[in-house]
Amino acid sequence: MRSAGVAAWQRDTEHIEKGFVYAGMPARDGVTSALLVQSGWTGVDDILSGADNFLAAYALRANPENLVDKLGERFEVVQTDIKKWTVGAPIQAPLDALEALLKRHPFDADQVQQVIVRIGTSPAVIVNNREMPDICLQHMFAVMLLDKTATFKAAHDKARMKDPEVLRQRAKVQLIGDAELEKVLPRREAIVEVTLTDDTKLTEHVVAVRGTPANPMPREEVVGKARDLMAPVLGAATTASLIEKILALENVRNIRELRPFLQRT
Repeated sequence: MRSAGVAAWQRDTEHIEKGFVYAGMPARDGVTSALLVQSGWTGVDDILSGADNFLAAYALRANPENLVDKLGERFEVVQTDIKKWTVGAPIQAPLDALEALLKRHPFDADQVQQVIVRIGTSPAVIVNNREMPDICLQHMFAVMLLDKTATFKAAHDKARMKDPEVLRQRAKVQLIGDAELEKVLPRREAIVEVTLTDDTKLTEHVVAVRGTPANPMPREEVVGKARDLMAPVLGAATTASLIEKILALENVRNIRELRPFLQRT
């Protein structure tokens, strides 16, 4: 079954296509596949081998032996990244760094004289002064300086990109594409230096992005993000019930039990 789309989604400045390609379409087609099997559909039982198989269609240079390498020992799902911040990937480590600085040495936005952010040269191009709030590093830093965090709502409030106070803080942020940090990709490192009005300099170097296997989020952070995303749509009570159900999914006898929790109140 289908599980993704063409890369043209990258041109969608509203990110609607990206949401569908990365989440909506695979979820829809996974459920569809399960329902087809349940209804009695049949098909070839060796789709990964034989003539005209899956690999021949999608991965001609694949090594089929990797499909069973350490089967039952290594579980790729534990290598999954979960974004802590609902922003573009190159902004994750910088926001981690700013959060760490705010916790270690609390300061207000008006106490900031300058912010210098260093990330790899190629990811810097992606997030440099973009028109989308969640893909614009300078804007998201301005938001976090003011809000002390970066919520989904704030990251998708395009009107706020014209707010005079946000623009004033944004002017303090300088993004530098760093050749040395480019060398460590795909590890998304970031160095953030904040200079306060009293000339105090605060620096944080993030090596492992929060939410990656090297720096995983604990359950409470994952739940916190889920709540921030779902509660405005489903309501606090329904969201709490859905989270409780999902965390004990092995006890759900029929997936249709989740349907009432996925409807707007």
